Amino acid sequence: MLTSLEDAKAEDIVSVDLRGKTTLADLMIVATGRSNVHVRAIADRVVKACKAAGFAAPRIEGLPHCDWVLLDAHDAIVHIFKPDVRQFYNLEKMWGADRPGEKRQLKLV
Repeated sequence: MLTSLEDAKAEDIVSVDLRGKTTLADLMIVATGRSNVHVRAIADRVVKACKAAGFAAPRIEGLPHCDWVLLDAHDAIVHIFKPDVRQFYNLEKMWGADRPGEKRQLKLV
């Protein structure tokens, strides 16, 4: 999947390990496309890569507008954004390890 993103010239590809944080998926991948057309082309490439690898086609949201396309590939969720939309939602920060709720609380005994 990452290779297909790189082949499609996706920018700023970030992987976030979701194990232990949610049951939605094990991995979230966030990438940027330069335009609506580029975002769609990246999404198409990821879908083809999933099919070529023998996986079921991912469920897709956001194709009509292509500002933000979400591909649910079962164990991985792929978000492909235009730059301004990615900056607005900032999913990497929301799900990253530096979230305040993720810091381990020590109890004094």
